Amino acid sequence: MLDLAAFSLANYTTVLELASRFRAIPMGGQRRLPALQGRLVTTLFFEPSTRTRSSFELAARRLSADVQSFSPASSALSKGESLLDTARTYVAMGSDVLVVRHSCAGVPAALARDLDQAGERVAVLNGGDGLHSHPSQALLDLFTMARYFAPESPTPAALQGKRIVIVGDVLHSRVARSNLWALTACGAEVVLCGPATLLPDAFAQFVAAPPSGLSLDPIANRGAVHLERNLDKALAGADAVMTLRLQKERMRQHQITSLEAYHRSYGITHKRLGACAKPVPVLHPGPVNRGVELSGELLDDPQISLIDEQVRNGIPVRMALLYLMAASEEL
Repeated sequence: MLDLAAFSLANYTTVLELASRFRAIPMGGQRRLPALQGRLVTTLFFEPSTRTRSSFELAARRLSADVQSFSPASSALSKGESLLDTARTYVAMGSDVLVVRHSCAGVPAALARDLDQAGERVAVLNGGDGLHSHPSQALLDLFTMARYFAPESPTPAALQGKRIVIVGDVLHSRVARSNLWALTACGAEVVLCGPATLLPDAFAQFVAAPPSGLSLDPIANRGAVHLERNLDKALAGADAVMTLRLQKERMRQHQITSLEAYHRSYGITHKRLGACAKPVPVLHPGPVNRGVELSGELLDDPQISLIDEQVRNGIPVRMALLYLMAASEEL
């Protein structure tokens, strides 16, 4: 599972329905499901991660899989070993699933292709690659919003016709790209809002053409994508708001004048949400720059902020992905 661009509506439905089942199972204490007993899941993370890595590892353990973690700082990469040979080493140890995060776009897909060509029988899950894609994050965002809009039936249909506003550093966000594919597939209208330096006009056409490598879009009727530079106008009529972290580590030049100026124009606060004209939930993929993308008061308001809920939902969603990848007859 490398990208959401090629996901069909049936794929989204399957993941959300399975995540709902896993979410409903009490998992306190030492309770485990035997679904992946005897399987080995390896997290190959070449970038720092708190939520994604921990969530995948906890999800694997709750399905009774064995888990091993890779640390690039203490690996043979420093001695010149290739990424492919590193992955094949873990496959030789018995890995059934590799969860791969890398700073360069396309690495998980390339690794999956090269392992397949080498005859290795292993599943590769994309844990985030460069600016390209973060499929599991978008799926948990989708699940979180579906549970908010339709608690009894959190399916893709819960997003149909909803107006979802995504605010901030879209340019450097793989989360935003994956969410554009996911939300529009479910029939949501997506409004992107941010300064031109962090939101190029080209994003208005992001889902207009079939995904790369496909002659036809697997989604017959996608929701629309709009750009709006003014935050108050973007928020008008919103059903949910997602704000994105300013990824200063990926910025190669000064793309904002100051954090204070950014917060004044694009920071989400209780007062700013008044433009929505109704109570709406706020999401953020984390980590949050408190007082920049979100005010501290809003971040800590459980009536509005769904950020902790996103973290909680990451576990059943990733359980669903691991189950579908490792417990399928294809592996």
